[in-house]
Amino acid sequence: MQPSPSTAVSIGQGHPLAPWIKHAPTIITVGMIVILALHGRIAQPAHYHDFADQSAVSGIPHAADVFSNAGFALVAIWGWMTLRPRCASEQLRAGWPGYRLFLTGLLLTAFGSAFYHLAPDNFSLIWDRLPIALVCAGLIAGVRGDIQGGSQSKIDVIVLALTAIASVAWWAITERNGAGDLRPYLLLQGFALILIPLWQAIHRCPRTDRIAFAGAMLLYILAKAAELLDHEIAAALGFVTGHTLKHLIATAATAAIVWGLTRRFSRDPVASPPCSLAG
Repeated sequence: MQPSPSTAVSIGQGHPLAPWIKHAPTIITVGMIVILALHGRIAQPAHYHDFADQSAVSGIPHAADVFSNAGFALVAIWGWMTLRPRCASEQLRAGWPGYRLFLTGLLLTAFGSAFYHLAPDNFSLIWDRLPIALVCAGLIAGVRGDIQGGSQSKIDVIVLALTAIASVAWWAITERNGAGDLRPYLLLQGFALILIPLWQAIHRCPRTDRIAFAGAMLLYILAKAAELLDHEIAAALGFVTGHTLKHLIATAATAAIVWGLTRRFSRDPVASPPCSLAG
């Protein structure tokens, strides 16, 4: 995407930014890669599969952790039914290949995570992490399509989907060899959390889009915190564990994104691109 020929990139009206800000996403991307490369491998916690949820329903173990994934499927179906009929519209066409991957990954997450929580181990964890990686890849590709006007959207989807698959494969292979490394998988999630709001700000995406994605990112961070405090939350609340709560909060995060995309069709009756497309 080429920046505006003006001497500054502006967000909204009267808020000029220095011309170098257009290079910030590239600088951050390279910086994150270098930092993690120098950091060394990031191993999975030793007791990662030790979840607090010990409930059972009709013989299904870890029932709360299993069934709390249903929300992901519901949001994916809602998004598909709402957005698919409008995928050729001016508001959605450019980013649709990426958002389609996001919705597909979200539906697969519902099944993959439920499968994992039935009998948590490293093998079933592959089928939990793979669709989550595809969700992140889809979001990145979707927003890039919005800001680029769709010129590279399909290529971005292919490249990012392969990157997502490779990130999980890297962990699985290194884990099997006794030196598990989560860096590529975590890096992809970090890119989604940092680059998406930055791109939306630089390219003056509508306020509703920015609010929806920012809300989703904050909810995702809260969900990760709940995951880390799984046993502590279970002990404090009693009726719900941290990991179950993580699923529910993460579902709300994905719903915020779908809500933001659907709002594109109600905020202005005149078709317009979702972000500023500078020539």
